[in-house]
Order: sequence, then C-alpha cells, then structure tokens
Amino acid sequence: MSKVVDLNCDMGESFGHYTLGYDYEVMNEITSANIACGFHAGDFMVLSKTVKWAVEKQVGIGCHPGYPDLQGFGRRNMDLSPEEIENLTLYQIGAIYAFAKANGAGLQHVKPHGNFYIQIYNNAMKGDYAMAQAVGRAVQRFDDSLILLGLAGTAMVQVWKDMGLRVAEEVFPDREYNVDGTLVSRKVKGAVITDHTKVVERAVKMVKDGGILSIDGKPIPDFRFDTMCVHGDNPETLQVVKNIVKAFKDNGIEIKPMNSFIK
Repeated sequence: MSKVVDLNCDMGESFGHYTLGYDYEVMNEITSANIACGFHAGDFMVLSKTVKWAVEKQVGIGCHPGYPDLQGFGRRNMDLSPEEIENLTLYQIGAIYAFAKANGAGLQHVKPHGNFYIQIYNNAMKGDYAMAQAVGRAVQRFDDSLILLGLAGTAMVQVWKDMGLRVAEEVFPDREYNVDGTLVSRKVKGAVITDHTKVVERAVKMVKDGGILSIDGKPIPDFRFDTMCVHGDNPETLQVVKNIVKAFKDNGIEIKPMNSFIK
C-alpha cells in the first residue's frame, strides 16, 4: 500500500447558539472537511463560516449530506424513495456549492453522513443498490468530477466505481469493525474506541500494514483505502488528531488532499 493518505473530518455541525466541535483548530491538521449542509446539523451561518475557514486553511471542501433529521442528528433511519435520496443529496450539494463559489473555491468531494451512510452500505452489502445509485446520480447531475467517499472494501464504493465516478475508500481508526469490513453498530459496547493511544496506533497500523483485526480478533486483510476519518469534537480528541498527524510523520506517511491522487 502506498504510504499516502488523506485525513478527513466531519465539520460545520454547530447550530444557532449551540457549538459542536473544534473545527477551526482541527482544520490545521486535516486535508479534507466534510461540511454539514443544514439537514442533520449546521445552518446557513455555520456553513458560511466553515467554508471560509476551509478556504483560508486550504482544506478540501466536501459536502456532508444527511437525512433531514436535526433532532436525531441524522442518526435515525428514514424510508425514502431513490428519487427523494437523489434530490436531498443534490439539494445539499447546491447549498454548500453556493458558499464555496462565493469564496472563490470549488467542491472536492461528497460524503454521506450518519445513518444515511450506514443505510447505503448496509443495503448495498445485501444487493440493494438503489440508495447508492441515487447518490451517484445526484453527483453525476451536478459534477461528475467530484469524489464520493464510502466505506473501504464495501459494495457501496463498487457501485459508484461501476457508475464511472471518482471514489475515495475510507476507514475509521476509532471504530471497531465486523469481519466483513463493515462498522460495528454504535449500539454495541466498545464499538467506538475511546483509548486514544490505541486509536493512534491503529491509524498507523492501518496505513503501514493495509489490514486490521475485527472486533472478534479475526484479520481483515487487503484493507485498501485512500482516506481516514478523524474526529476532533472535543479538546481530548483534538489532541488525538494532532498525535495521529505526528505519528504519520514519524512513520514516513504522507498526508495529502485526496484530490491530488484520486483518479
């Protein structure tokens, strides 16, 4: 595996007077930002501010479309038709594009959020590709040069590749995996790894070894990926992001924006 990786982070998830995350500080460490567009989180003021920061810090701007579920933070499933999924994705791409263009920038990528993301890959793993195809069509209709982020090694990324779209395969060093390469549900105890030293070690191992152990200790080999999702939504995890960046440099791992190496 090439020792080059993009670091992405979910951002712009504050709302009104409620502040969530340390976006400005985290942007000093990452190469790509997945910015909420007002459906699961964020609002027009937060979106404007977050895009400006990304432009200022030369971080790749990504649309982070989610379900229209502010109360549940986009973490509840919704039963939507493919047409609805296509249009809710297109709507959110348009929202962030307006702010990017107003700041003299363009969009780099699209990454579905929360249970939108999870339902896409779960359905695709079962042979139901309608959701993934709907998201792919939204990107095609807007700009087929945008990169779509999906869970590494799963059918969702293959659907988008088959549609001729640019795809970045993604991993999460702070999440446990099932043996089939899917994420362990957040409802399962220990699914989110809180030992920060372990998170940093896993991040380095993922890049250097191209593999990882599942939650039950079984190897998941040939774990090819392009981008790694890091989280910096509290002061402690902000330090973890910094530690990951330092560990990468110490191990000869280059951090580059995905747009520079995704074909």
